[in-house]
Amino acid sequence: MSGVHATARIGARDDGRGGTSLPVLESDGPLALRRTRGTGGEARVLLVGAMSGPLGGDRFAVEADVGSGARLHVGSAAATIALPGQAKDEAHYDVRLTVADGGELRWLPEQLISAKGSDLFVTTRVELGAGARLVLREEQVLGRVGEEPGRLTSRLTVRVAGRAVLDQELACGPGAPGGWDGPAVLAGYRAVGQLVVVRPEFLEAPTKSRNIGEHACVMPLAGPAALVTAVAPDALLLRRALDEALADVDIR
Repeated sequence: MSGVHATARIGARDDGRGGTSLPVLESDGPLALRRTRGTGGEARVLLVGAMSGPLGGDRFAVEADVGSGARLHVGSAAATIALPGQAKDEAHYDVRLTVADGGELRWLPEQLISAKGSDLFVTTRVELGAGARLVLREEQVLGRVGEEPGRLTSRLTVRVAGRAVLDQELACGPGAPGGWDGPAVLAGYRAVGQLVVVRPEFLEAPTKSRNIGEHACVMPLAGPAALVTAVAPDALLLRRALDEALADVDIR
């Protein structure tokens, strides 16, 4: 099978002194993990891409496991660019996140850019304990400046205490089902993103459905969670919309 296969792993645990230790910080191939300075009891990790990609045929995966009492913030050093490569096979990027009851994860990577000719499947699976806390951001940009997009399929699933609170899939670009660029989906915009915020407090005081600014809307989910969806003409406006929504929705 062609392409590069790589899996990076992060394990975060309560260190017993009010902080978070990282007993597992395992880079692999082009997926390099670097611990950076955290604040308070939070550990911070930066994902650094050591090469271009994912390319056609590549299979990348990132796994994070957050234990009870641990707090982990994961970001990335730069945008990820899906490229066509020499192989004609699709590329895969899997994210698998687990947060125990009493743990907290802030998963805030930079944008994913779908370049012309690429074919990428992104799958994000999140398993949360009943009292876990989560902020997860996904941002996808269809094509570089002045360029048509590649094909991008993204599936996001979130389960809390074994119960599904979100399972959604979006397919865009050449070969995607018809209507993806119509008024019911992207309406001609080229940047799309979502935030998932899970907080135990939402069980007693669910967030309310509403628009935030011109480009974002908030929807309560069936559980202690809220979903923010945004579309925008470009990555900069998308980030502004999601940052505004996060400040409005997040409870810390």
